[in-house]
Amino acid sequence: MATHAKTSIRILHWLPRILCILAIRFISMFALDAFHPGLTIWQQLGDFLMHLIPSFILLAILLVAWKWEFIGGLIFTIIGVVF
Repeated sequence: MATHAKTSIRILHWLPRILCILAIRFISMFALDAFHPGLTIWQQLGDFLMHLIPSFILLAILLVAWKWEFIGGLIFTIIGVVF
């Protein structure tokens, strides 16, 4: 029974982190629509980086949540309520 509880705690510990990484990857895919023919490479890279801003913000929040779990949990709860 103790191993089952330990496994459950481990899953609950890693699942939010994995889900956040998958969400960041999903949101980052939408940045690929910044590449259009007819624009210079610098315009395309600027647009690409602009589209990645939400991913960078989520990555920063994930890093905070990884270091300080309680603060990260509060931030993600606030984001969930706002959305």
